[in-house]
Amino acid sequence: MDSKINKFASEFNGRFKVFHELMSVKVREIMVVSSPYDAFILEEDGSLASRIINEYSGLNLSIPPRVTRASSAAEALDLLKKKTFDLVITMPHVAEMDACSLGIEIKKIIPDLPVILLGHNSKSISQLLENKDFSGIDKTFVWTGNSDLLLAIVKNAEDHINAARDTERAMVRVLILVEDSPVYRSSFLPLIYKEIVRQIQSLLELGINEEHRLLLMRARPKILLAENYEQAMELYKRFHPYLFGIISDARLPKNGVLNENAGIDFLSYIRKEIFDLPLLLLSSETCNREKAEAVPAVFLDKNSANFMRELHDFFLNHLGFGDFVFRMPDGTEIDRCHNLKNLIEKLPDIPDESLCWHSDRNHFSNWIMSRSEIALASEFRKVKTTDFNSPDELRNYIISNVRSLLIWLQKGEVVQFKIHHFDVELMDFIKIGCGSLGGKARGLAFMSALLQENPGIHEKYSDINITIPKTLAVTIDGFEDFVDTNNLRYLGEGDFPDKIIAEKFLQAQMPEYLFKDLEVFLSQVNFPLSIRSSSRLEDAHFQPYAGLYETYMLPNNHPDFSIRLNHLVSAVKLVYASTYYEGPRAFSKNTSNPHSEESMGVIIQQMTGNRHGDYYYPDISGVAQSYNFYPVSHMTHEEGIAHIALGLGKIVVEGGRTLRFSPKYPNILPQFSLIDDILSNAQRKFYALKIKGYPESLHFQHNSNLEKRDIDDAENEPPVQMLSSTYIPDEHRIRDSSYFSGPKILTFAQVLKYKYFPLPELLTDLLGIGRNAMGCPVEIEFAVNLSNKNKKKEFFFLQIRPMVANQEQFDVQIYSQDIQKAFCYSTQTLGNGKKENITDIIYVKPDEFAPESTTRIVEEIGSLNTKLLKDNRPYILVGPGRWGTSDPWLGIPVQWHHISGVEAIIEIRNEKFKVEPSQGSHFFQNITSLGIFYITITEGSQDHLDWNWLNSIQAFEETKYLRHICIKKPIIIKVDGRTSKCVIMNNL
Repeated sequence: MDSKINKFASEFNGRFKVFHELMSVKVREIMVVSSPYDAFILEEDGSLASRIINEYSGLNLSIPPRVTRASSAAEALDLLKKKTFDLVITMPHVAEMDACSLGIEIKKIIPDLPVILLGHNSKSISQLLENKDFSGIDKTFVWTGNSDLLLAIVKNAEDHINAARDTERAMVRVLILVEDSPVYRSSFLPLIYKEIVRQIQSLLELGINEEHRLLLMRARPKILLAENYEQAMELYKRFHPYLFGIISDARLPKNGVLNENAGIDFLSYIRKEIFDLPLLLLSSETCNREKAEAVPAVFLDKNSANFMRELHDFFLNHLGFGDFVFRMPDGTEIDRCHNLKNLIEKLPDIPDESLCWHSDRNHFSNWIMSRSEIALASEFRKVKTTDFNSPDELRNYIISNVRSLLIWLQKGEVVQFKIHHFDVELMDFIKIGCGSLGGKARGLAFMSALLQENPGIHEKYSDINITIPKTLAVTIDGFEDFVDTNNLRYLGEGDFPDKIIAEKFLQAQMPEYLFKDLEVFLSQVNFPLSIRSSSRLEDAHFQPYAGLYETYMLPNNHPDFSIRLNHLVSAVKLVYASTYYEGPRAFSKNTSNPHSEESMGVIIQQMTGNRHGDYYYPDISGVAQSYNFYPVSHMTHEEGIAHIALGLGKIVVEGGRTLRFSPKYPNILPQFSLIDDILSNAQRKFYALKIKGYPESLHFQHNSNLEKRDIDDAENEPPVQMLSSTYIPDEHRIRDSSYFSGPKILTFAQVLKYKYFPLPELLTDLLGIGRNAMGCPVEIEFAVNLSNKNKKKEFFFLQIRPMVANQEQFDVQIYSQDIQKAFCYSTQTLGNGKKENITDIIYVKPDEFAPESTTRIVEEIGSLNTKLLKDNRPYILVGPGRWGTSDPWLGIPVQWHHISGVEAIIEIRNEKFKVEPSQGSHFFQNITSLGIFYITITEGSQDHLDWNWLNSIQAFEETKYLRHICIKKPIIIKVDGRTSKCVIMNNL
């Protein structure tokens, strides 16, 4: 299926690009030339311009043209020299000359300008044209007071102008109408246009977004008008490959003489060449019915009281706008379908005889063609029933191609969720509501669209399914309705504890429409779900709000549907509640965004991964950035960086132990330089969702239903076996295979060294696409499935957001004398600029620190932070290991509300905490966005921090684990972003 989707990818993607260019020539300006009396007749029931505008708006067409009236030939010719017109409509008699003479004069000025003669009756037109040179008149019509004719004249002029280009570029179909009588032309043409437009509007697939609807409307069949046999034959030969159908009068002029059988001869000629083209013969003489049957063609009596209904039936049953009616060869109806989705549902049960009968007559192709799915219809027309070994093979061919089309049509699109037309198998990205998607969902939709617009990435990695997980976004207006209906907005305006906010939100009622939509969605979904935040400000440029809101994972496999639904609704409510939590409130105080204006969207997404025993997790999760803040060796900033881990990505974004590499140089791994380094730095724990034996209430308040597992406990599970190496203690070496006896070490050698999956190359390409599209460095979160049985490997986009990396580099000079007198010097600092407003420093006492004490240390930091915030005193925070990590063995797990007043952070790396900088964490991303200096001191290198000086200053406040000192004069911090160097000096 994936290969078939990719096969159509380029064609379908190109099709919509081409559709933007269809109907490139529009009638924007119309000149109506008429005497005051004719103008009075035209406008007796309302202005001519108003009639055209009403017709356009009534049929949802594009912008209507403007109408300018000229009351004489001289005025008309003068206007043509001053203004550009796209169409001229002239009445038979105007001052100074007749319409034929006026037409000739107009053509002398603008040869290609269409000139339409509009008379009051056929007699007046005949008298005018008799013995006159009417080469200046392109078409003639009779005005009977039907304003639909005005629309038909305009659209027909556009069709004739655009037909050649649009058929060649996009294979747009052509319907030829052959009618010599101005009276009947003036009656039939409006009926046909209205029928075409309305049928196309009714047939637009429900899964396509509004843009596609407009584009497909542009691809409607062109209606080309011929007035005699020769014109009809010329149009037929010119547009033969694109014909959709032909409607012809029986009696037509041929060789300048009215011939009773010219129309019949014309249709008979066509039938010999195209056996399945829909043909319709029109005649006011019922005896022509037998002649039509001999062609064969459908026959309609022009004088029939049921003419309109019969014409409508022709469009439905022969041109393919109606249901597809499955019939047996004897004509017996056995079933019918309404749309493409319905077609593939019905086909498995259709008898072989019916299937082959329709296929032999190209009924499937014709019916799909009427839906403007030209590429697929053309594909079906190329094959014959005899090309297949059996009816079942033919059946599977049709089903698989239609399904591929339906899936691809929704890729890259945000489709409105509809209860009665939802199909989880075909969904890609759908939404509930009409408001904003929120930042995170918007980024995901953006990346989905980029994947659609770059089919080359699918062709290059044809053995990998590169996509986003199946996604349902609840737009921000759902949150607004929920909060307003339950009067909860006051919770965002005070300082309520998170626990109280969560309880209030859980007790509130979900809006009825949202509850019903979620219920219908869940009834078709049986895979584990991730319920993620997508706030208005989340992932915004320069203030990403990364990781501040809640995410919940649901097993979604309880046998009781009501319990599953309760899990889902509770998770959505708790994501809503996190909008008002303490962490986001604290972060907002560091930005210019009033937190009371924050709103929340929700992403309900298929969890990536596979089941392994009682757990569910992906083989690889990771974060990749197109800008590397800390390049080593011969790497550059612009070559990017990635962090990967086994299991769910929570361990990556929370700053846990992961593998860090540059996609450009996947074999340069500083943390894996020596065997001892590998043993110390390799990932030892991972997150997985428990999908068996979980409590019915779920652990909504503890790790989002995830469990942190030891690698050793999962060493027999396929992902660990595939991605691990084995440590051989006797040899003190590591072998790149898990099949040896010994401890398993996650080295990802099969991916990075042996290229089992081209992750570095793929990340490089995808980061490039994202960076070019966003116009700035980007960060992506992703997951990879390697161990799918009998399926392609999978790469899933989980998130994309802009990075704050290339801010303007102000000229900051660090001199050698600065380094000499600095009490802190770093060669690995994030940021750029100079600060001279800090007098306070809080640092963790090295002698008192122990990893098991980090919870208490966090509490002490939070308490001091509150006091300093109250007094509006920014400070420097100093401590060992990674700040903001969730792993106490890697550093101190503070959250934003604990350190919201900080201006600079110093991370101490030493033998005890020899960890790589965690660029992939949400904490790190928020640091960059707020312009907080992040300073790394690697003890034992050229970096230094003068602990003796810090300890010599009298403590302003001291706790068990912290010292807070206050300097009399503000200290000076200088950071050169070009070299990543930093000095902190006393202001002497």
